[in-house]
Amino acid sequence: MSLEKLIQQCKKQDIRAQEKLYRLYSGKLFGLCLKYSNNYQQAEDNLQDGFITIFNKIDQYEDKGSFEGWMKRIVINTTLQKHRKEKYFEIINENLLEDPEIEIDDDEIDADILLKTIQDLPERYRQIFNLYALDGFSHKEIAEMLNISVGSSKSNLARARHILKGKIENYLNDNKVQSL
Repeated sequence: MSLEKLIQQCKKQDIRAQEKLYRLYSGKLFGLCLKYSNNYQQAEDNLQDGFITIFNKIDQYEDKGSFEGWMKRIVINTTLQKHRKEKYFEIINENLLEDPEIEIDDDEIDADILLKTIQDLPERYRQIFNLYALDGFSHKEIAEMLNISVGSSKSNLARARHILKGKIENYLNDNKVQSL
């Protein structure tokens, strides 16, 4: 069945089509949920809530642009809305830190270590870092999604990068000492 036909069947609330769509995209969207969740269980809950929203709003998809991109945006927004309900983002001083450059030699650090380091960032920094650096949202879009100022988005990103740089440098230094 083509994606277009699958979407049309989902618009008719065909349960089998919804199940096929879920199986087709749940793995990719779960990875996205993991980036914005504090733990595995929360990511599972966010995925389920995201798919409920997708199925409830699928009539709004007008075959313009990427369907997968449309679903990703819904999952991200659903996850961030849950975070907004649970707690407020801390508004911090908008004086920007110097934006540190992080240069990593692929041979020096494993991707799993890098992902773990990102996951260990404080929640507000992790979310903004993921939205900007990994998912390509602009600071204006992030500010609208999180109901913060553009300056706060930039400042939180700079702080996230600063923390990441420090943790990566510590990891690399520790590994150099251990290899001696």
